[in-house]
Amino acid sequence: MNSPKWEIGDIFREYEHLLPYVTREQRKVINALKNCRTSAIGGHVGICNNCGHKDQSYNSCRNRHCPKCQFNKKTEWVQKRVDELLATDYFHMVFTLPNILNPISLQNKKVFYSLMFSCVSQTIKEVAKNPKRMGAHVGFFCILHTWGQKLTEHPHIHVVIPKGGLSLDKRSWVEPKGNYLLPNKVLSKVFRAKLLEGLYKDFKKLEFHGKISHLSHKQEFAKILHDSKKHDWVVYAKKPFSGPKQVLKYLGKYTHRIAISNYRIIDVKNQQVTFSYKDYKDESKKKEMTLSVVEFMRRFLLHVLPPSFVRIRHYGLFGSKFKKRNLDLCRYLLRMKPKVLKGNGALKEISKSFKPSLGEIRKCPFCSKETLGPYFEVSPFYNTS
Repeated sequence: MNSPKWEIGDIFREYEHLLPYVTREQRKVINALKNCRTSAIGGHVGICNNCGHKDQSYNSCRNRHCPKCQFNKKTEWVQKRVDELLATDYFHMVFTLPNILNPISLQNKKVFYSLMFSCVSQTIKEVAKNPKRMGAHVGFFCILHTWGQKLTEHPHIHVVIPKGGLSLDKRSWVEPKGNYLLPNKVLSKVFRAKLLEGLYKDFKKLEFHGKISHLSHKQEFAKILHDSKKHDWVVYAKKPFSGPKQVLKYLGKYTHRIAISNYRIIDVKNQQVTFSYKDYKDESKKKEMTLSVVEFMRRFLLHVLPPSFVRIRHYGLFGSKFKKRNLDLCRYLLRMKPKVLKGNGALKEISKSFKPSLGEIRKCPFCSKETLGPYFEVSPFYNTS
């Protein structure tokens, strides 16, 4: 794939001074994006043993909000998940919130997003254990996304869950019939009740500023929680994956996604940014949107997560200290071999190429022979030219 014409780092480098205010955490993200793969944070130089060509490669910032630094993190994370896959279909569920709660989530990210994770986990485990539904202990992992296609605030949680689980006595594997797992309407009602109850209990932990300062009065806060019941709390299940290979393909593309990739930025001129987006309300048609650079940067920074906040979490059978024992039991009951897919073979489902590491021999871009390497370290602000 060709390099994108514009990068988010380019926009911040040129227009950051127009931002009226940024938080300390946002400042760290901005600096990381501006310096990513530049001489400011150093790099490495590889020397071709055949023609003597020097190939300079700058270090990446490794910030989780950087669209250029997710590949290695994604690859490492997927590698850890490979041997956890079970020989069954997998479902992809999404838990969403009504927009009326977005201002509260923006000003209380850590409390609000943590509560979302907790309520999603409790909802799935509670409904799955109900004998009228599945009557099983389930395992799954959740991924937090906070954005919509237009970069506006849209917190929602994606769930990847096997089709089935351990029976309540943990002596058999229970699996629902057909392309069905759990009833969406029931999940939605239970999730709504748990989240609203949790928000009300956590009232003293929340902050309210600016346009929502009136919510600092408990009666006003209780009113907005009540009003949120009039809006849709959508929980839906996408078409189930058909086996481990499809799950890996999904994991490789989706889990470490950030608000917007550099490839979606079409043009930057006259202090305006034009980018592409999918309009899901219009049959997912690809469209374009133009925003002022200040508004574009503001929307991007909305999705900076609190320090050390974990946005991918494991629950149920996959989240306890007995995870390995639970997985071994599931494999036994599913009559699986010790491993479904072995590490390197599974990762080929995601990508056929990986970034070269220090000391790795690779093809020289000048003479096309595999004689470039090993690398040696370059200090910050070093220039080999």
